[in-house]
Amino acid sequence: MCFTVNVNIVKEELGKRYNKEFLDPERYRPSYYYHAFSLPFIPVVTDRDIRLMQWGLIPSWVSDISQANDIRKSTFNARSESLSEKPAFSESFISRRCILPVSGFYEWQHRGSQKIPWFIFPVNDSVLSLGGIWNEWTDNESNSVLRTFSIITTEANNLLAEIHNSARRMPLVLDGKDLDKWLSGEPESVRELMRPAPEGVMAAHTIGPLIGTKATDKNKADITKPYQYYITGSLF
Repeated sequence: MCFTVNVNIVKEELGKRYNKEFLDPERYRPSYYYHAFSLPFIPVVTDRDIRLMQWGLIPSWVSDISQANDIRKSTFNARSESLSEKPAFSESFISRRCILPVSGFYEWQHRGSQKIPWFIFPVNDSVLSLGGIWNEWTDNESNSVLRTFSIITTEANNLLAEIHNSARRMPLVLDGKDLDKWLSGEPESVRELMRPAPEGVMAAHTIGPLIGTKATDKNKADITKPYQYYITGSLF
């Protein structure tokens, strides 16, 4: 799955890269570390603009804030294979697809009794465009509108299958030439885009234990630096 991302991207680059207006840039804070369970607000690209949305999709049909808080715990990711069938995701897949720009993301590899953190990043670019879906929900009690998103996942390619060896999943990574189609195309026409990223698009290395340290500021460049682990007689 994909619960932890690096969005250390300056706001000017976002608007220029996707050729869209960033509606609320003053609230955006680039960070080396965003975790889904902290419900962060992250820049999201739609077919109209770029705006901050909160991680954890809330479907439009949710009745109250209690139900909203419950359902979003299971909507940080959306499996590509079942988007059309899941009530939480089907409406968004039809008409509210989006892109989450990231500098990279983090996954954990199981090695014996240990979980080893890895940083996965683009090879020939500074940004990965992750495919997602979003929705708009109105809290009837406060009359406030909340825009939320989910990152779509696919089967893992060879690189991610080795790293994320417990689930063998990866986020949907879109090719630059397919971005407009993903945002505006008909649902049937974008199904072919929901596949594992080709080999060579991303690279990865192990990183230090800082990322797993509680009560520590993880918004530091050190979090992405290579680090070697000693496991059962070997370094990697």
